[in-house]
Parts: sequence; C-alpha cells; structure tokens
Amino acid sequence: MNHSRLFSRVLSSPHRSLLPPSCPYSFSYRSLKMSTASPVPSGHPKPRYVEIGINLTDPVYIGHYNGKERHPNDLSDVVQRAREVGCEKLIVTASDLHESYKAIELSKVYPETIYNTVGVHPCCCRRITSDSVYKTAQEYLAQLKDLAILAKQSGQCIAFGEFGLDYDRLELCDKETQLEFFAKQLDIAVEVDLPLFLHSRAAHEDFARLLREKLDKLPKRGVVHSFTGTEAEMLELVGMGFDIGINGCSLKTEENLAVAKAVPLERLQLETDGPWCEMRPGHASARFWKGSDEERWKSVKKEKWVQGAMIKGRNEPCMIERVAKAVAGIKEVDVEVVTEAVWANSVRMFGLGLSK
Repeated sequence: MNHSRLFSRVLSSPHRSLLPPSCPYSFSYRSLKMSTASPVPSGHPKPRYVEIGINLTDPVYIGHYNGKERHPNDLSDVVQRAREVGCEKLIVTASDLHESYKAIELSKVYPETIYNTVGVHPCCCRRITSDSVYKTAQEYLAQLKDLAILAKQSGQCIAFGEFGLDYDRLELCDKETQLEFFAKQLDIAVEVDLPLFLHSRAAHEDFARLLREKLDKLPKRGVVHSFTGTEAEMLELVGMGFDIGINGCSLKTEENLAVAKAVPLERLQLETDGPWCEMRPGHASARFWKGSDEERWKSVKKEKWVQGAMIKGRNEPCMIERVAKAVAGIKEVDVEVVTEAVWANSVRMFGLGLSK
C-alpha cells in the first residue's frame, strides 16, 4: 500500500479514517460532531491559554478505564470546559504512531481549536520494533516521518514529539532502546522542521548531549514539557534556546517551586498533561490557588458520572488556570502577566494560525 498517497487523501477529507480498513489500529471519532469554537460566557474578560500538552486520545476521555466503559463519551464536554476558562488552543500529544493518527483525526473534529504532535514517547519506544503493522523499525520510522510532514502541510501537526528520554521508568523501555530511538527521531526532526515537544526524566546528561549534537540543525528549538529537573538543568536548556513547560508535576515540592520561579517568563509555557499531573491540595503549590477557584463544575467519581460533571482524578485542560495561578504566585506577579507572556510564547513557537 502507498501510505503517503493514503495520508495525503485523508488529511484533506473530514471524518475519513486515517487508516486502511485492514489496519489493526481501529478507532474513530466520527461520533463527535464537527466543531468550531463556541463563545465563552460573558461577564468578565477571560485570560487566553494555549494548552500545550494534553493527552485527549487517552480512553478515559471517552469513558473507558482499564478497558471497561464506566460512563458515556464526554470528550466534547472536556473541550467546552477548556474553552470556558479561556483555553483557545489545545495541542494533543502523541505517544506513538498509532496515537499520532488518532491525534490528527481529533484535530479534524475540532479545526482551529485542536492541533497535535507526531512522535514516539521514550517509554513507548519498544513499539517501534514490535508493531504489528510495520515489519521493521526503519519502516515504522519512515511512516512516522511521512505522517509528520503531511500533517504539518495540512496545518494540523505543529510540533514533533513527544520524544526524549525517561530513566525513571526503565521497566517500560530500557535505556539502550530509548537512546537509539531518541537519536533516530532527532534525525527525523531535522527533516520535518517543526518545534520539538520533548520529554526528559532523570536523564539530563544524555538528553542534553544528544540535543547539542543536532542543535545547529534544529533552528525552531521547542519545549521541554512537564519539567521536573533541577534549576541548573533548566538553565542549561534555556541557554540552548528551549522553552520550559510547567504543569502539576512541576509544582509538587518546594524545590520544584524554586525552579519554576527561576524560569524566565519569556521561556515559560503552561500545560496540564491531563489526564495526569493534577494540581493537588497536598502539593507545595496549593497555597497559591486553593480557595481561589470558582466552583464551576461538579466533580464526581467515574461510577457516578452525570452530564457536565468532571471526573475525580482525571485532569483536564480547564485546570490550566490553576497552573497559571500557582506560577503567578510563585513569581509574585499578577496572573495576567503570566498568561499574556505565555500566550505570546506559545504563539511564537507553534503558530497555531495566529499572528500574536
């Protein structure tokens, strides 16, 4: 099958699956209505957010948990809640080739609101050599590159990733495999010529070394998302020209808060990384947002789901305002200073069909 011809055809055709009928990657977002941005409630000015890292292809957003359906598909409600807090653009993160296809389909359902990345997460790199569709790693990576380029041309893919290194979870993928495919994906990134959406956990030395080897061929740089490293590591990455993504996992401890305070405002980006990385009351950052939230939505256990309710333990893009409030408190500035600076940073890096 000529995959490039297939990709070109379906990328321009709303609601057609990106996959051939024989492909075991089976899914569809056809049950969701084609959607354009709806107005947020009036009353007071809303901040503007770009949610740079949200895993909306995770099954929990269509009501499936550990393979079992617990409640109806409420993905459209999740997107609407995001819009209500001023989250105008969402970047859906891909973790492998399969998820990249899904993310692109979701971008087609929500044009000009949802964009996506294409890439393979370090914890998923074993899939490159064990995929049931592609016989070799070389073929898998070739299709990854083709998909990224075509989705870039269609305006849906605005970053390459999520990729990098994660030495905290070597049980999911060994160090040698991660290193091999981080390097090979950096080679692809040079050809794709998009900003990078990067992941680094307990691997800074190798991570920075491999980035430096390709730095002069990556003029658009990118963002190291969900940052949990040290201040020295953060400053090294900023010095290399990368932005730093902050979410709930970045704001758990007092040490985390000190790092977040030191991130230059012009190099800061915000995210939730939902359904994970919640802002929790027990985190060090809670003092900056707890008690300031409006009780906009009821929150229930998944078994008690009702229309319009959030699910306890399932992080959502609408919670990005908590991240913004925490960062503003840490930096001792008004939240508007943070949100407007970060909006400009995200538009500068990703474009998103906007000029500023």
